[in-house]
Amino acid sequence: MSSDSASTGFRIVLAGSSACCGASVTNPIDVVKIRMQVQKAKYPGMLSGMRTIAAEEGLRGLYKGLGASLCREMSYSGIRFGAYESFKELYGATDPKNTPLYKKLAAGASAGMFGSAVANPCDLVKIRMQSDHSGKLYRNVFQAFGHIFKTEGFGGLYVGVFQTVQRAGVLGACQAPAYDHTKHTLKNAKLMDEGIYLHLVSSFVAGIVAVSVTAPIDLIKTRVMSSKPLADGTMPYTGTVDCFMKTVRSEGIMSLYAGWVPGWMRLGPHTIVTFLVFEQLRKVVGMRAI
Repeated sequence: MSSDSASTGFRIVLAGSSACCGASVTNPIDVVKIRMQVQKAKYPGMLSGMRTIAAEEGLRGLYKGLGASLCREMSYSGIRFGAYESFKELYGATDPKNTPLYKKLAAGASAGMFGSAVANPCDLVKIRMQSDHSGKLYRNVFQAFGHIFKTEGFGGLYVGVFQTVQRAGVLGACQAPAYDHTKHTLKNAKLMDEGIYLHLVSSFVAGIVAVSVTAPIDLIKTRVMSSKPLADGTMPYTGTVDCFMKTVRSEGIMSLYAGWVPGWMRLGPHTIVTFLVFEQLRKVVGMRAI
């Protein structure tokens, strides 16, 4: 194995571990966000949604899908953050301090799409488990994988893969690049020095940008992936455009931002924790900061 590939692999492990820390903190918010997107009438708000889930399902209900979420973070987030710099170098970026924004955007989108394609089964299982308010369909991650494979086939694990890759390309193009660009802009302007405060500010900006851009895509992806066959055997949505049109037609354009607040409450802290931990882990092992 070459030193470059070994370094990329090491970064993927560190990034995945960092993202798992973020997911562990924000899983309850993620559960409520999923419920709000799928069952808006029953879960109209973040706090009321948490109360409803806690009352009906107990505190364990707020941690549904955590195992699948950690599996997803190690694969998807590990790749999109860990391989980001490798994609930048692939696109000709040689100076981290002065890399053009378009190269960062291209690298982030590429890493995100590649990671999401690999991790789609984990993403699908996470959403199915978190949207299962009865708690009777899936006992654990492995049973959920087996149940979906048995009832829907191998292709069932890749339901919504196109929506996932689309969202991941957009998220990848704005999250890591926003962090990277904000950080080096502040450093180059000598407004802040390398350190935890710079990491905190940069990750906060990255979180705001990420959730604002991806909210509509996230809602459509969630509805497609959590959908089940209708009585006649057909699926409620034939794809991204069909889901978009039906949602806007029946609920209005602003419904695409249903769950923005819980989306921020989940993605914001998740982004901050992930980048703070990632930078600290890199420092501990003697790896250059992002």
